Amino acid sequence: MRAWRRIRVFGAVVGVVGLSGLIGAGCSMMQSEQAAKGKKLYAHYCMHCHGETGKQNEGFNWSSMSDPKPKDLSNKSEMGTFKDEDIFNTISRDMKDTSPNGDKIGDDEFAVPTMPTFKYTLSEEEIWGIVGYVRSLHGKKLEFNVEGRKKELQEAKQSAEQKYKEAERVEQEAEKKANDEAEKKGVEVDDNAYAKEVQAMGQAKKELDQATAALANFTTRPGKGVNIARPDLNMKPDAAAKMTEIGKQLYVTKYGCNGCHKIGEEGGRVGPALDRAGYRLNPTWVYRWLRNPQAMKPDTRMPALGLNDADAKAVALYLKTLRAPKPDKPLGKVSEE
Repeated sequence: MRAWRRIRVFGAVVGVVGLSGLIGAGCSMMQSEQAAKGKKLYAHYCMHCHGETGKQNEGFNWSSMSDPKPKDLSNKSEMGTFKDEDIFNTISRDMKDTSPNGDKIGDDEFAVPTMPTFKYTLSEEEIWGIVGYVRSLHGKKLEFNVEGRKKELQEAKQSAEQKYKEAERVEQEAEKKANDEAEKKGVEVDDNAYAKEVQAMGQAKKELDQATAALANFTTRPGKGVNIARPDLNMKPDAAAKMTEIGKQLYVTKYGCNGCHKIGEEGGRVGPALDRAGYRLNPTWVYRWLRNPQAMKPDTRMPALGLNDADAKAVALYLKTLRAPKPDKPLGKVSEE
């Protein structure tokens, strides 16, 4: 009997160890997949400015960018001072207006002004993947619990669903009670009798919508499936001139378009030159492109920068004014040497 019990205990221990090994292998596999996705996303969206290994002047666009230049992502002594959340919030942020009368810029701002945001382009999970890869460039690992974050969002949605169902039940009972009392008295229903319950149900629905959106944004890109309607760009000449001037400022001071696009001899080389945009591009198309580039070309490197209706109209009208003359001589063929 004792020998049999020892065998059973030994078997149970082996089972626990085996299960633990499977869980560990599963976590490692998940982290490996996430790292591979992060590396691929970094190569597509970040490498042209930050370089393959994150070193300064390594990306082909680095030297074309205005000062301050992008940070050295391989510098452990500096990058190690940032938390995972700091890097995430840099990649997923709202663009700030750097003009004298614009937004307040803190001394500890991580991103340079021309660095685009990916808040409106990539899912939260994808951004964490990029953070993980950036960590690897300076010899560190991602410590943030991405799976824990996903579970937290799932539980928040479930809790919000239960809260909404209960609020809906309470509201229906209160409404029925008010209807029954009104019918007995032969009077019209007093909506105020259950207004409190209606308000509580509305608040619960709002919280449910927010929880649902948060979970969706974790795995789904924000602009996926969102088509932008054609804008109304008809306005009086004075209004158009004023908006065009605003667009010229936004182009540089808020959305950092000059970081990727060249006008004349200044600007980046990631995107096409825009000094003849007024000839080549339709303002309606530009507006829709600025609002959601991925809806028009899913594999584009151009991110959605969070432009609202007014800002997108202003930048589109500014680009319409860019009408540089054609070069005196046609561009020659690129040397194969």
